[in-house]
Amino acid sequence: MLAGIIAITFLALRMGDIGLFNNNELTIKARFTSASGLKEGAYVEMAGVTVGKVKRIVFNPETYLADVDISLNNNIKVPEDSIASVRTSGIIGDKFIKISAGGSDAYLDQGMEIVETEPSINLEELISKYIFESGE
Repeated sequence: MLAGIIAITFLALRMGDIGLFNNNELTIKARFTSASGLKEGAYVEMAGVTVGKVKRIVFNPETYLADVDISLNNNIKVPEDSIASVRTSGIIGDKFIKISAGGSDAYLDQGMEIVETEPSINLEELISKYIFESGE
């Protein structure tokens, strides 16, 4: 019975993605002018493949930017000149981070930062801009 309880606990932790048994991850950072709609736990993709998730999002009062910690699978190598973008899955779907790989031979290590970022497109601003500029 004890073995069954231990097995169920282990499976619950693994399926819940708690991360107690998963130390093979690379954490990098990115700073966005807007992380609107992006949530902790959102997926991160490269070339259309999920390679990690958003670990933490905080407002930095010194830079007035959103600091985002990104957790990637340890076997992923991200060139230093890559671009991180906040994208929307579908028209009104969830937000995620897309990393477009650069061409550099140097790669980001633990705790390093993606310098080039693109915030999410605000659909409301885009529509209002189109409506009010087309009427002139």
